[in-house]
Amino acid sequence: MQFCYCAIVKALDKGVEAASNMPIMTHQTDIITLPHGRPGTARRLAIHHFGTGQGPKAYIQAGLHAGELPGMVVAWHLLDHLIRLDGEGRIKGQVVLVPMANPIGLDQVLLGGHVGRFDLASGVNFNRAFADLGDRVADCLHPGDLGCDADTNRRVIQRALASAAASLQPRTEVDALRKLLLTHAIDADHVLDLHCDSEAVMHLYTTPACWPLGVADLAARLDAKAVFLADQSGGEPFDEVCSTPWDRLRARHGGPDMPIPVGCSAVTVELRGEADVADGLAAADAAALVDHLCWRGIIDAPVPVMPDRADLATPLAGVDRVRAPVGGVALYHVDLGTRVRAGDHVATILDPASGDRHACHATADGLVWSRTQSRYAGPNDILLCIAGREVLVTSGPLLTA
Repeated sequence: MQFCYCAIVKALDKGVEAASNMPIMTHQTDIITLPHGRPGTARRLAIHHFGTGQGPKAYIQAGLHAGELPGMVVAWHLLDHLIRLDGEGRIKGQVVLVPMANPIGLDQVLLGGHVGRFDLASGVNFNRAFADLGDRVADCLHPGDLGCDADTNRRVIQRALASAAASLQPRTEVDALRKLLLTHAIDADHVLDLHCDSEAVMHLYTTPACWPLGVADLAARLDAKAVFLADQSGGEPFDEVCSTPWDRLRARHGGPDMPIPVGCSAVTVELRGEADVADGLAAADAAALVDHLCWRGIIDAPVPVMPDRADLATPLAGVDRVRAPVGGVALYHVDLGTRVRAGDHVATILDPASGDRHACHATADGLVWSRTQSRYAGPNDILLCIAGREVLVTSGPLLTA
C-alpha cells in the first residue's frame, strides 16, 4: 500500500485550519456553596458565565423571590439560547446568568406553603437590605483617580465597586447570598432582575437616569404595559444598589472635567403574575431578552428596530394602590390592563358575615397593572394598583413589603 505524504499533510493542514476557525466555547458554570449555614446543612448556587471577559457585561438573575417561578423558567430557556449562541461564537460581550438566585428561599416551606419572599430567620424581604456601596466608593476615590474620559472613569469606578463588594463581611447565610449576587453584578453594564407580581401585566422598574439608556427597547421587546421610575424606592432592592451608586458618585465627583456616566443600567423585570408559568410564555420572553442583548451589542446578531415606547414611563410615586376599607371578600370589577379614571368603582369588599358591601374607588386615572391574587382581604390590604401619572406619595418607601 502506498501513501501520498503530500496529501496527508494537506489534509492535516485543512483540519488545523478548520479547527482554528471554530469558535472557542466560553461557557463556564460555578457551583458555590453558601457560607454561614447551620451545621450539617449546605445550600448551593449555580452561576453561568459566557464570554471572554471583554466587551459590555450583562448580569441576569431569576428567583430572588423564590416563590416567583416565571423568571426561573425564562432563565432556563435563556440558558439554552446562550449555550447555542456561544457555540456559534456570537457572544461578543459578557453574560452572567443565575437561573435560581435564592436557594435559601427555595427551601422554605411552612405548613405546606412555600415562603419565598421573606427570610424566615429574620423576616426581611430577600430583595431588600443589599449593601449600598456608593458612599463607600465615593469616600475611597482620591484626586487623580478620575479624569476627563468617561469610559476610563467608568472602568475605574467599576473596579472600585467590585473591590467594595468583595470586602463585605457577611455574618449570616442570607447576607452571604446577598454578597455573592452583588459581587457578580456590581461591575455589570446592564443588570436584569427577573421577578413577577401577584396578578399583573408585564411591567418594569428602573430609575430616571437608567430609563433613557435603552430600557424603552427592553420594554418594547417584552411588550411591557407599564414602566415605573424612581430615584430611590426604599429598602435597598437589588437593582437600585447596582445603579444608584453612579448617581451619587456623579453628584459628588462628576463635572465637565470629570464626566461620570450612568455606569449600570439596572431593571427589575416583572414577568406578569405568579400563575403565569408556561413554557410558551417563557420561551417568548427569553427570545425577547436575547434580542435585547443583541441590540445592546453583547450578542452578535441582527434584530429588528422596535417602536419608541417612551409613553410607558410613569412615576412609581404616582401608583394608586387601592386598599380595602374593611376586611372581607374582594370582588374585582376591572380586569388587568383596563384603563380607569379617578372615581371609578373598581372593586367591592363583601363582608360575608353581615352581607355588607363596601365600594372601592380609583383615585387616579391610569392603567390597572396588578391585582392581589388572594380574594380574602384584611383592612387596608392592597387590592389593585393603577399606573397614574401624577405624584401621590411624597415621602416614605415606594415599594410594598
